Amino acid sequence: MDKRSQILSAAEELFADKGFDGTSVRDIAHMAGVNLAMISYYFGSKEKLFESLVEYRSGYTAGVIEEMARDEQTEPMEKMFKLIDFYVERILVNHRFHNIISRQFSTLENSEIKETLFKMKQKNMEQIRKIINDGEDQGVFRKVDPEMTVGTIIGTISQMTLSKDFYCRILGIVLKDPNEFSPEWIDRLKNHLKDMISRHLSITKS
Repeated sequence: MDKRSQILSAAEELFADKGFDGTSVRDIAHMAGVNLAMISYYFGSKEKLFESLVEYRSGYTAGVIEEMARDEQTEPMEKMFKLIDFYVERILVNHRFHNIISRQFSTLENSEIKETLFKMKQKNMEQIRKIINDGEDQGVFRKVDPEMTVGTIIGTISQMTLSKDFYCRILGIVLKDPNEFSPEWIDRLKNHLKDMISRHLSITKS
């Protein structure tokens, strides 16, 4: 891992554990095993470091969702199922970054960083709205609230990840590694979301 990646990895862990405002540049340098000048060299400031972390983690997500929205060969419901698969796997694998976004957004004091996060979420929302609207135009989806539909998907995944210990106990799931999610957990969550979204979007025949 190069020095820049080391810094981003350390910052991600600390932002997730202590929050943006509770993490100092000195903390990041110590965990990354670099001096303060190295962080200044690569990023300039803690704010720019955070923006780079957002771009580093979210750029791939935005590209995948945009490609799904443009795909004219895949049926709208199948796109929604692929979207669920992608979000479940992406959030559970990168749960530290997701925790930063979900937990810290409302408490961040820096307005520029809030705007960066907002634009990231807004861009993804626009592409998912297109998928849902295409399904409505093709007559395979009923008219729904796209924003609330996306909120339901992301909110369910977030609740499961942020309350992992609780759900492990009530679902009877034993994790070999407390920092990871079992295939059983992942499959159960995917299947539940697909069933829920299918029922939510499908047109009921009278």
